[in-house]
This record gives sequence, structure tokens and C-alpha cells, in this order.
Amino acid sequence: MSEKIIVFDTTLRDGEQSPGASLNINEKLEIAKQLAILGVDVIEAGFPISSPGDFEAVKNVAKNVKGPIICGLARALEKDIDAAYNAVKGSGRPRIHVFLATSNIHMKYKLKKAEDEILKLAAWAVKYAKSRCGDIEFSPEDASRTERDFLHRVVEAVIAAGAATVNIPDTVGYSTPFEFASIIKGIKDNVPNIGKAVISVHCHNDLGLGVSNSLAAVLNGARQVECTINGLGERAGNASLEEIVMAIRTRTDIFKGISTGINTKELYKTSRLVSKLTGMPVQPNKAIIGSNAFAHEAGIHQDGVLKERITYEIMRPEDVGFESSNIVLGKHSGRHAFTERLRKLGFNLNKEQIDKAFGSFKAIADKKKEVFDEDLETIVDEEISKIPEKFHLLHFYIASGDQVKPTAKISLKFEAKEMDASSTGDGPVDACYKAIDKITGTKGSLLDYQIRSVTSGKDALGEVSVKIESKARIVSGRGASTDIIEASIKAYLSAVNKL
Repeated sequence: MSEKIIVFDTTLRDGEQSPGASLNINEKLEIAKQLAILGVDVIEAGFPISSPGDFEAVKNVAKNVKGPIICGLARALEKDIDAAYNAVKGSGRPRIHVFLATSNIHMKYKLKKAEDEILKLAAWAVKYAKSRCGDIEFSPEDASRTERDFLHRVVEAVIAAGAATVNIPDTVGYSTPFEFASIIKGIKDNVPNIGKAVISVHCHNDLGLGVSNSLAAVLNGARQVECTINGLGERAGNASLEEIVMAIRTRTDIFKGISTGINTKELYKTSRLVSKLTGMPVQPNKAIIGSNAFAHEAGIHQDGVLKERITYEIMRPEDVGFESSNIVLGKHSGRHAFTERLRKLGFNLNKEQIDKAFGSFKAIADKKKEVFDEDLETIVDEEISKIPEKFHLLHFYIASGDQVKPTAKISLKFEAKEMDASSTGDGPVDACYKAIDKITGTKGSLLDYQIRSVTSGKDALGEVSVKIESKARIVSGRGASTDIIEASIKAYLSAVNKL
């Protein structure tokens, strides 16, 4: 039988404490409703005593979000506990989360209290909270730096006072997986009444070990994990919900008989909602929900994924809310991925056409970070419709500016010969076209010149279309390049070659 891990989401409390991530009442409610759809078991909606706005936000979530336990945070003070209760009491499943520091560092410098005082205050706070609300959680703040025997005494005392959940925070992200695992194991082995409470963990990410420490705790008996969407939180953030959940789901060989109730297909949607409302962007290489999490550019990886997904993907992108894997075409991509993308776009090219198009693709890929489908369509269209090049562009040089007469020097290949010409013009494109006319002997007029961006971004592929008239004939030409002057030259030469 599978044993369920309780997922305690503190995005709206600890996550919102990230500098710049403040949320208003309506935004908190929107995220809370999505967290309920995601399937979290507990939503820590805020710290009600901290401000009137936060009190109202927690109260609003408690009243309007059904399903999860709605929790409010409180210090071991009567006014805090009263505020937390009054904020969450509208929920069908309210919880008060009381915390009190227990490490020597905090007791000496912050609280200025001795161990016996802390022990009595912790037990009193839980008893008082229990008189207001049936579900009480207690956290010995800075537990990972608390003297072990004293930590065990505190945990025993708060359970005796009525705490149903005891949370062990690595408040400053100081611990390591082996050490944190031993802390949890020590509690299980040395607290006589530990069987009456759920052990929870709340790990910060100051050393990048928040998720690792949480998972080590789960393997040693913790059955609630406190985490945030996108790993938001104080300083370097908290353990990331999506990473913990997918690690447990993916590595069933390690987390045997352990599961969560999270609807993982809602992870990506939830991540993007939190990112949008907090204004905190998700880094592209973020595990599970980053835009590059299921993206492949290296040719070897693309070839492997196209042949069999599990060669380079340990999870299905659809399982976390992505539509599919993303084969990114760039300078590292190989022929297999290029050909497969053309096939999906509806192009059925022969080997010679693919070879030519692949050469053009590599040339463009060296100039821009990513080659998009629209770029490929332009490349293929050029290759398929390309007429024999009587004149082929070798080099061009442009001098232009508001204090300089635009000048162009063009080098073309014609029947194995290199031919050069220079000209000035009203602008750099006009100068290029006049230089080409000198070499080719073209006598005509430019009827139309159009330019468009094939894709977005500063390195976008630009496409130029022209129409020229010569000797009562009107012909069109088209050219594409990341350099718009080069695209203009190619378009004009395409038309000239038709003539």
C-alpha cells in the first residue's frame, strides 16, 4: 500500500517573502485556487499578524478555497495566535502553525532566553493555539542548528501539548542531506511520543540543497514536505515543490511505496501563474518546469530522442504540463532533427534538396541562436524555387551614415570569373543595386521592394521581396538573411538571374 507524503505549500507565505514578490489579495486567491487544483494538501496562506492586508488575504483564501487545509503562521505570542485563528477559522479545514526559535544562536542573540524558558513557551503556545483550533503545527525555528538533545525535548513537549505536526526547519539552508537525514532519524529514535505526530520538513536552499535535504528526510520518516512553486522564498529560496514531487514520482525504485496526491499535469500551468503574478521569472534551465527542461539542441541528443524518448528524457513532458519535447534547431543540431522537422512541416524533399537546404540551415544557424519553423520554410522555399545562378554573390562591402554618401562594393561570380563594381546611392540598398547593375548590365527599374521579419528577436531572419522591370518584362526575386542588406542583394540577384 502506498504511503502518502503531505505536500505543504508555502508559496503564499514564505514564497511571497522573496524580495519583490509581493502579492495583493486577489492575486493570492488566484494562486490558492490553482494550488487546490494542483492537489496540494496544505496551503500556508500567509502570516496574518504581519499586516492588515495579509490578514485579509488569508481570511479570503480560507473562505473561498475548498479542499486543502488552510494554514496561518504565528509566533509563540497570544496576539499572533489569535490573529492566525481569526484569519483561518472560515476554512472547513483550518490550521495554526506556531514557530519558536530553538538554536543557541537564536536564543542568545534574538530571543535572549534560556532553554527552560523556550521549552515552557513552546508548550504554552501549542496549548493556547489548541484551545482555538483543533489542528496545530509547531516549528522549532533553526532546528538544523539546534543542539540535538534539546531539539528532542522540545519536540516531545509540543506533541504532549497537542501539536499534530512537528516541522523541522533548516531555516538558513545550512544542513546537508546526510546530516539532515540523521536529524530526522534522531527524532524518530529519541522522542518517545513521536508516533502521535507527523514529522514535517521545511528546507531552505542557501547551499542549493533544499530539495536534496527534503528527500533525505522523506527517506528517514518525514511525511510532510514544506515547499514552494518555483522554489520561491527568502534569500536563495525554498525547496521546490515540482522537483520534490517529480523526484518521488520518477524514482520509485528509491522512494518505494511513497507517493503524493499532486496532479503533475498542472505543474507547468501553476509555475507560470506564480511567475506572472509575482514578477519572478523562471530560469530557462530550471528543473521540471523551465523552458529548456525538455528542449534538445545537440545533434546526438536530438537523434536519440527522435529514435527513443527515454534515451535522454527521464520524464514525459506531458506529465508536467508541457505539450511535448522541444527539438530546438540551432548550430549544434544534426541532419536527423532537421529532416524530421521538415517532414512535420509538410515538406517532402529528395536527398539533393535536403543536402542543399541543410547547408543553408547551418549557415543561418551560425548567425542566430535558434532557427524557427518560419526560417526553415523560407530556406526550403528558396532551395526548391531557386533558378540556376548566372550571377552569384561572393562579397559585399557597405559604407553608410548620416555624414557619409552611401557607397557599396559588390563582388559577383560569373562563369568562374570574379567581377567587382562600386557605386553610390540614396541609401546602402540603392548603392548595392546600382553596383550590381554595373556588373550585370541590367537596365531596368525597381517597381517594388518589401521587407519583413520572418521570425522575432534581434537576430531574426529578414526576408526581402523585389519586383523589377526590364525590356517590358516584370520579374520578382526573393532573398533571406539575418543581415537585411545581404537579403536585399540576394533578392535583387534572384530577379536579375530570372532576366
